[in-house]
Amino acid sequence: MAEKKDSAPKGGMAELEGRLAGERFHADFRDRMTYGDYLQLDKILNAQTLVTGTHDEMLFITIHQAKELWMKLMINELEAALPLVQKGELRPAFKMFARVKRIFDNLIQSWAILNTMTPSDYMRFRDGLGTSSGFQSFQYRSIEFLLGNKNRATMKVHEHRPDIYARLTTLLQRPSIYDEALILMSKRGFAIDRACVERDWSQMREPNDSVIAAWRRVYQENEKHWDIYELAESLMDVDDLFQTWRFRHANTVERVIGSKRGTGGTSGAVYLRKQIEIRLFPELWAVRTDL
Repeated sequence: MAEKKDSAPKGGMAELEGRLAGERFHADFRDRMTYGDYLQLDKILNAQTLVTGTHDEMLFITIHQAKELWMKLMINELEAALPLVQKGELRPAFKMFARVKRIFDNLIQSWAILNTMTPSDYMRFRDGLGTSSGFQSFQYRSIEFLLGNKNRATMKVHEHRPDIYARLTTLLQRPSIYDEALILMSKRGFAIDRACVERDWSQMREPNDSVIAAWRRVYQENEKHWDIYELAESLMDVDDLFQTWRFRHANTVERVIGSKRGTGGTSGAVYLRKQIEIRLFPELWAVRTDL
């Protein structure tokens, strides 16, 4: 009995054509927008300009450019969530917070990719960075300001860019998302000190007992204040993830350059370790002890 031959294409173009059999798709793009056109891939994929030409410099540039794109999306979500919190429309804001949390997951995981670069790999191109540093990321600073970690001194590195400086000044001078949460709670009858909801928004605020008491009430009466309760947990998630991101950053820097100073002039890993201690929403951490 003759063997039955397999009529399916075995590979290459024949296999591809077999898979597309019966499918309809656009193939003539002389007057149509392509995937690459829509995403402006020519600009994005040609933005990795190597200064030293070493192999691992491509990794370093790509990772940091990808981080900046993720941060751009995070800023977009936080700026959309802020007016919703201000108006007390928390349910749609929770979708933005959910997206912010997943963005943090990607940012945290990206350190694992950068950790494949050894100290020897990095030192081959480190001098090519000059004085450039992640400390100068205005998008990172924007995220900090939106979440309430404000320090006017950090804006000094952007004085040479009036457009960026103006954007950061706007964020510095308006209430953060956490400020808006406290204002909303005050409007809903929670006894929060006036100094917490009517103040100079450009200044870092100190932990406040009235705010801790307000959050305690939210957690103890969560069924009565469910949307505020959900907001509290969303904010805790964001703070926790931000802290994890900073921790992974500090570990990566120490793993690669040890205790050397950073290219931007900071103390490097020593400075980053101090940043891990920052709590964006200190009363939400403190209230755990009282419950």
